[in-house]
Amino acid sequence: MKINPLLLSMMSLFATTYTHAAAMDQSGQSILAFLEDKNYFEANIAAVSPDISGKIRDRTDLVDANSRDLNTGDMANSFQYYNAALKLQIAPKMSFGLIYDQPFGASVQYPLRSNNTFSDNEYTQTGTSVDVDTQNISMLFGFQPDPHINLYGGGVYQTVKGSVSLRGNSMSIFNGYDAHFKEDSAVGWLAGAAFQIPEIALKAAVTYRSEIKHKIDTQETIFGESLILTPPADTKITTPQSVNLDFQTGVYKDTLVFLNARWVNWKETTIRPTQFGALTELATAELSQGTYAGGFNLDDYHKDQYSATFGLGHQFTDRWSASTDVSWDSGTGNPASVLNPTKGGWGLGLGIQYNPAANYFIAGGIKYFWIGDATAQDGTYYIPVPGASEVAQQGDYRNNTAIAYGLKMGYRF
Repeated sequence: MKINPLLLSMMSLFATTYTHAAAMDQSGQSILAFLEDKNYFEANIAAVSPDISGKIRDRTDLVDANSRDLNTGDMANSFQYYNAALKLQIAPKMSFGLIYDQPFGASVQYPLRSNNTFSDNEYTQTGTSVDVDTQNISMLFGFQPDPHINLYGGGVYQTVKGSVSLRGNSMSIFNGYDAHFKEDSAVGWLAGAAFQIPEIALKAAVTYRSEIKHKIDTQETIFGESLILTPPADTKITTPQSVNLDFQTGVYKDTLVFLNARWVNWKETTIRPTQFGALTELATAELSQGTYAGGFNLDDYHKDQYSATFGLGHQFTDRWSASTDVSWDSGTGNPASVLNPTKGGWGLGLGIQYNPAANYFIAGGIKYFWIGDATAQDGTYYIPVPGASEVAQQGDYRNNTAIAYGLKMGYRF
């Protein structure tokens, strides 16, 4: 079966690209570059432009009395992220790899609106915002006992930093709250196995990544004044464990199909800064008249993420190839947090690859996402107080979309 080895690189151009629908999942944490033949290097860049807005529930506790504006405005910022990978065949049966990616992220900025629901026009003149940045460096070692099997594993070094600002009527007593999460580093691990039959371009791999636990020094303020209700302590955040399944096979001359499936254990991830948690405990004790004082989280997820991408690649000439793919994402539950008011969705991608020479390529693509509808809620939705869940529902986000652009370069040596 005649398939240029560099055509196989197309399957990762959009197979694991940005999925805004599922919590903060961003890069997809692909290890496909490590499964390339011989020595190999690649670099990717992706730019994402989401359009996400909703309609606020028409309630006096959410919307200013002098406003009839029920629109949230577009609250999702455009952003870029980068990946790079190096794979070396250091011996006939031993390989080594380094993969850099930005696995999780968020960029949210509610605009100023006259409703003051998610923005504060009076004091700070800013809207609710979230900014999260993570970086991973994965070091892999592979052992190939025969030409068909590759066993691999290694360590992961991860950094996390971020900030959040809560603004508007929807935030109640938390309006004016800011948290700055200083950069923290921690380590985890990954392991996996791959099977291949080069003659028919078949390759299958399953990869497990561990959770990574962080303790982050966090500065918390209200309207610029330090918030100190309890002795200071680091914020504990665990980035989730995950499993990736990758599969490809040739189905006809110059044609292959590919599949990427992914599970991310988001429901074990919670974010509750120390002072914020103490304030929520006071608030819930008063709200429930002393029957519940457990507080609530700044952000959390109540379902795991499942996603899948199915695609087709075809080599037209020695220099030109193209691919298309369809993706689905389950999201992490509905109602969703006002800090990420989406639930799953579908995507359609197109890619094209040019091989100037036999050992390197340039690929580009575009992908359009239909983001799943969601009801937005604040952190009190799940507390065991009668009527809390109804009050916590603040808006409905419908018919939202995103578009992503990708550029990838690969070199075999």
